[in-house]
Amino acid sequence: MENSRSKTVVFITGAFVHHSCWDEWQTFFKDKGYRTIAPPWPHKNAAAETLRNSHPNKDIASNRLSALIDHYDQIVREQAEKPILIGHSIGGLIVQLLLQRGLGVAGVAIHPVPPQGIMTFKFSFLKAGWGPLGFFTSTRQSFLMSFNQWKYAFTNGMDYEAQKEAYYKFAIPESKLIVRDTITAAAKVVFENPHAPLLITSGSTDHTIPASLNESNYRKYRNSNSVTAYKEFQGRNHFVLGQPTWKEDAAYILDWINKLP
Repeated sequence: MENSRSKTVVFITGAFVHHSCWDEWQTFFKDKGYRTIAPPWPHKNAAAETLRNSHPNKDIASNRLSALIDHYDQIVREQAEKPILIGHSIGGLIVQLLLQRGLGVAGVAIHPVPPQGIMTFKFSFLKAGWGPLGFFTSTRQSFLMSFNQWKYAFTNGMDYEAQKEAYYKFAIPESKLIVRDTITAAAKVVFENPHAPLLITSGSTDHTIPASLNESNYRKYRNSNSVTAYKEFQGRNHFVLGQPTWKEDAAYILDWINKLP
């Protein structure tokens, strides 16, 4: 197994949220001696409010998953050492796909969108995903969650004021195409292949990516020579990075990383 003692962390943002969602996580890891970066997606290097005001944004709407993977591929290769990859939602899927390319000494996929072929018909998953998929609407226009959609898909179970603050701080427009791409061959993982150590986490109250999907994702990995781990946290919704419990999750992840060979 490749030595995992890297001190560089690349945080990979998910869909619908601003890359500043990693700010506290970056501080946490920096305080533990890590060098961290959380690069924005293409066409999203502006403040969250600025991006919301740009909706409908044709440049954001043009983003595709394959190009986004290549975007992070280049960033990872530019690091002075092979980094640890930590991603949330679609960012978690990208972690899995980058590990498949041999990039990263270890990966953490936080409530990841599952690779191609892993589905559920759970109502919350279908309800949360219907709007972003944007069927019967133009893919030339970006998708921006309403506050009510945000409350259901991301911040369910939280206090109203906290939900509202999170929306105005982090919610941004998204590409409908990139959401659709997650069910295509662009999101294909060959689970039998060897890979760097991978931790998949889930949340018991996540409406967007139910814990059962993340567990199915974990169970698809079959190569006995590769380290794959799974952890379900209780009471976590899809806004897991910004919930009051975020530091518990970050500490668990860091402890898992530190125990790797």
